[in-house]
Amino acid sequence: MDSTHSSFEQRLRDNAGKIEATLSRLLGDASLSDEIVRPVRLLSAMRHGVLNGGKRLRPFLVMESSALLDGNADAALRVGAALECVHCYSLVHDDLPAMDDDDLRRGQPTVHIAFDYATAILAGDSLLTYAFDIIAAPETELPADRKMALVLALARASGIGGMAGGQALDLAAEKETPDENGITTLQAMKTGALIRCACEAGAIIAGAGVEDRRRLRTFGEKIGLAFQLADDLLDLTADAATMGKATGKDAARGKGTLVGLHGQEWAETTLARLVTEAADLLSGYGDKAHVLVETARFVANRRN
Repeated sequence: MDSTHSSFEQRLRDNAGKIEATLSRLLGDASLSDEIVRPVRLLSAMRHGVLNGGKRLRPFLVMESSALLDGNADAALRVGAALECVHCYSLVHDDLPAMDDDDLRRGQPTVHIAFDYATAILAGDSLLTYAFDIIAAPETELPADRKMALVLALARASGIGGMAGGQALDLAAEKETPDENGITTLQAMKTGALIRCACEAGAIIAGAGVEDRRRLRTFGEKIGLAFQLADDLLDLTADAATMGKATGKDAARGKGTLVGLHGQEWAETTLARLVTEAADLLSGYGDKAHVLVETARFVANRRN
């Protein structure tokens, strides 16, 4: 392992630790102003679904995109935690029997297994709602117009035209396999939208101009596609112990993927191209962009 890769991995771990600590604090026992009480079992389920390790890639992208443009680091940490709440809500619901039906997540029992179906649904609902609370709260020290832009970007990325809509298309794909354009659209919504939002959020936090925001948004789209391609490759080649969740499910269900259509060699070539395109988008920022460029490489070459 070279020193650049080692340094990046350490930075990723350090930021994951900061996010984990922030999420633990946000999901504490004490009720906030205008909350009546935090039910113990529901809060425990939320914590189970969130405080279970993981790379914390989406908040990392928020924090590093903001740092690239000299944004408020404390605000970026809170916005990153908000995105992670949305991501974790989606996993809690996606694991339910009516959707992807998984018993294992990051090597731990999924929320509906550790608790029950109804509690898992409510935990996901609460995490989604809490994300917008975190952004809007006075502790997130940003001008009101930036908070408004963040709320809108996150809502669009996670709702009917983004992640939730992509999950609906994914369920439909189990009954009728979409064509290549359909698969690309599905994946851009289900997986890519929140990753794109994470990168664009950094520019919003920093109050950056239209061009910076466009570049980071496009960078997010590139690595969002790379993330899904890498995920599909791992679903074919990795085992459950490595991944911390079941593998081979897409093939078992006859679900179409770009890897399934074009094969492993095509996917690996496409991943390399996406990394190059992502790096080119940030070339104008010089050395300040090296962490984000390393993130693109990490996404494409990850092993779990």
